[in-house]
Amino acid sequence: MRPAGRDTLDSLYFDYPHFDAPKRPATEAMSPVAIVGAGPVGMIAALTLAKHGVCCVLLDNKATFNDGSRAICVSRSSFHILDSLGVVKPFLEKSLGWTTGRSFYRGQQILEFAMPDGANEKFRPMYNLQQQYIEQFLWDSVAASDLIETRWQSEVVGLAEEDDFVRLQVTDPSGTYDLPARWVVAADGARSAIRRICGLRLKGENYEGRYVIADIRMRHDYPTIRRALFDPASRPGGTVLIHRQPDDIWRIDYQLADDESADEATREENVRAAVARVLRDIDHDGEWELEWWSVYSANTLLLDDYRKGRVFFAGDSGHIVPIFGVRGLNNGIADGHNIGWKLAAVLNREAGPALLGSYTPERRGATLDVFANATKSTRFMTPPSHGWRIMRDAALSLALTRESAGWLANPRQMTPYTYAESPATAPDDPAFAKGPIAGAMFQDVALDDGFLGDLLGRDFTLLVFGDGPAPEQAGLTVTRLPAKGAVAEIYGAEDGSAYLVRPDLHVAARWRRASEDGVRRALNAVLARQEEVA
Repeated sequence: MRPAGRDTLDSLYFDYPHFDAPKRPATEAMSPVAIVGAGPVGMIAALTLAKHGVCCVLLDNKATFNDGSRAICVSRSSFHILDSLGVVKPFLEKSLGWTTGRSFYRGQQILEFAMPDGANEKFRPMYNLQQQYIEQFLWDSVAASDLIETRWQSEVVGLAEEDDFVRLQVTDPSGTYDLPARWVVAADGARSAIRRICGLRLKGENYEGRYVIADIRMRHDYPTIRRALFDPASRPGGTVLIHRQPDDIWRIDYQLADDESADEATREENVRAAVARVLRDIDHDGEWELEWWSVYSANTLLLDDYRKGRVFFAGDSGHIVPIFGVRGLNNGIADGHNIGWKLAAVLNREAGPALLGSYTPERRGATLDVFANATKSTRFMTPPSHGWRIMRDAALSLALTRESAGWLANPRQMTPYTYAESPATAPDDPAFAKGPIAGAMFQDVALDDGFLGDLLGRDFTLLVFGDGPAPEQAGLTVTRLPAKGAVAEIYGAEDGSAYLVRPDLHVAARWRRASEDGVRRALNAVLARQEEVA
């Protein structure tokens, strides 16, 4: 929503582009992959496919980007994905990195936490950036790719699965047509049309807590630190979150009381009054402008399976997670990257079709892990019952005099999920005493002239320590590292050790003492192939 007198896309700081409807070819050729939804998740999937040389068609029913700041917190793991796709530079230039969070109860600080950071990390734990910029920067790379055809103002209204492809029915301003594709990625959001057409429903838990989110522009010198206000004077009994964003834009999320109507709460005069009260809580008495606002509730919902035949669900089309711990966008980015490299491997005949069976256990497993952590935060931020509220308020009161109690307000920020039980992960080598286990995301390490992540190849990478084996194999980059030093120490490696890293930056296998035969067998098993594919 925008203030009276301003158009839906009339922003104080961002110029929304307009995308014309496509000029369709006379005959539709079979597309290897059709991606429905040109938001961050869909564009990540498209860029991942393009990185591996696979063409796709990207469809979206809008004529521009999503409005409002929406998802604003981008994690370190997502920045590694952006880096691997070669698109991270504008994100680093525009976003605001942060490491610290502070929580307050009735105006008194009860917690300050710092997320893990250090010289071995190429990226900060978290960055704040409005979703419009996230989409703009991804779009710049999508538009520059000859392998991605984007069709705006194109709505999928039907879907029929044939023996070895999917036939999408698409409507645009010039009419309706059929688009055949070998595979489909549904990245069309929480109100997914593909999910509805497939007859699927999200299942899980709806929470009572509702929040208004408001973007305002103001000059305010508070650093880029996540602030959580419990029971502040502005919202007695409620919770307020405050984040700094680029361009002097500040994001304020404030909880609605049980007896507040969402329709009434989102009237402009009521939003202005509520924001003004929050600003008094943080001692800001300067000028400010209202940019945009919306309302949301906290839910934990997901599909039973992220795949239906030749259709894969990514991002909010497959799962809805609470914002607490900033896991929604970051979980979706990992979805798009995961299914992108796997579809590319199958289409390029580098992997067997069974590789695609690992998508649901990996990414649905990641969602369940998010639920386990985010649910704890959600129950603390928005107690689901009177009993929960009594316990939460007691903990907050105790935190005023006992520092340890304040840690109950820790939001448990997003961390990458470990695919230890995945069919696309080899059993871990128990001989290691430290280092990322099989299934975990790789650990970056600072080198003399860069970072370890800079040495990872396009496909699979074998990190070989000392004189370990270096098999020559298509799709495998071999990177030799010293058997002593910072990397070997962090990875628990010795002369002859090796780590096999997947295209999505997760460890596929590791060996304390590697052999060429062991590497080949593990690679074939991870890629679900009986023998190497030329």
